[in-house]
Order: sequence, then C-alpha cells, then structure tokens
Amino acid sequence: MKIAARLLVAMLLIGGERAASAQTADEIVEKYLAAAGGREALSKLKSRTMTGTITVSTPGGEVSGPVEIVNEAPNKARTLIKLDLSAFGAGSMTFDQRFNGTTGYVIDTLQGNRDISGGQLEAMKNVVFPTPLLTYKEMGATVELAGKEKVGDRDTYVVVLKPKSGPAIRQFIDAESFLLLKVSAKIDVPQFGEVEQTTELSDVRVVDGVKVPFAIKTTSTVQNSSVVLTKVEHNTTIDESIFSKPPDKQ
Repeated sequence: MKIAARLLVAMLLIGGERAASAQTADEIVEKYLAAAGGREALSKLKSRTMTGTITVSTPGGEVSGPVEIVNEAPNKARTLIKLDLSAFGAGSMTFDQRFNGTTGYVIDTLQGNRDISGGQLEAMKNVVFPTPLLTYKEMGATVELAGKEKVGDRDTYVVVLKPKSGPAIRQFIDAESFLLLKVSAKIDVPQFGEVEQTTELSDVRVVDGVKVPFAIKTTSTVQNSSVVLTKVEHNTTIDESIFSKPPDKQ
C-alpha cells in the first residue's frame, strides 16, 4: 500500500491569447483578487490555520481522519494527517508534511521519513500564501490568459501562472463571480514521475473579510482525496518549528 506516498502528491498546485470579452490576464487577476476580498484584506493575512476531516480513496476503500493545514506568508506550509488503517492491517498512520520556505520534509509512520526533493520541492516553493496571484510580479512570475473552459456547468477564464522556476499553474476563475474554482499543475514526483494534480474548490465562506473554500477536492492519476474544513483562523501565533525537519534526537 502506498497511501502515504500518494498523500504527498495530494498535498500539495498558454498562450497569451485574449478571451472572447477581450479581457487581459492582468484584468482577470485583479477581478479575482477583488472577489476574494480585495488586495488590502488579503495583504493583511500573514498566516492561516485550517482544521477538518480528510477522506482518502484507496483500492480497499475510503479512509478518513483529522487534518490540520497551516500556511504562513510567504510560502511556509505544514499538513498534518492522521488515519486509522487498522482495516488494512496497518494500524494508525501519521503523515506530517513540512516546508519552511526552502526545504521540505515528511514524517511518515507508514513508509518512513524522507526529504522532499526535485520538481515537487520546486512546486512547493511557488505555493505562496494567501495566493500567488497577489504578488506574482514581485516574484518574477508571469500570467497568461489561455481562453475559457468549463468547470462543471460554469464558464471559467484559464489564467496560467508561470513562475521563474517550477511547473506552471493553471488557475480556473469563474467568468461571473471571478472566484477561483479549480487549480491544476503537472508535478514531477520522485515516487511516480510526472503527475497532473487538480484541486477543485467549493463551499466558499467569508472569514475575516476574505473568501475561503471549506471544501477541497484533489484528484490525480495516483490518488484522490477530499477535505471538509470545520475551522479556519487567520494571523494566530504559530510555532515556527512546525515547518522544519525536527532536530535529530541526541
């Protein structure tokens, strides 16, 4: 069973042509930022702590457990998942993925602890909080508009974010509400090679003046999962050590 390795994929996100309305990529981005709460409100966010339940699909059925996701500007992140795998003869499992802005590490009680490297590490560097579209110019990234596509029954603008290094990220922005509905990227994962990961966002609620999706569904060729959040907090005190590899025990 490779649930833990697949969770690493789940945790973790051309053209330049104009859409039919002749809007530019920059105009779409600004409308998205306004719809999400506005530049001023988004800029006040320094961190976010989210708790809820994650459900992971496996060949033997679905397994669920608590999840905690912590983000801190500009790009620090930690995802802590606990699953009961006793039905599969594996007991309990803890999956603790950490990124301190430079290096990444996974504490994995099922398959062993390991460093995050390669294309996946580069992709994690570009997951900027609260959204890379807020400061992409300062980061040296570019955006391009790749026309329109459907997400379910909704028309969306496809804005392609191209960072200085690492994979491009396709952002699907609702053509009416200008909220972000989906994100997709192709990530090079050591265990599986290149994996296309898609994340769909829904159940949007207002927290501290900004809109936050409380339902997050992630799909890829190796793993599907869904997160339902119960609590979201901003700008709380965070122990910086949670983002880094724990020190070796003496």
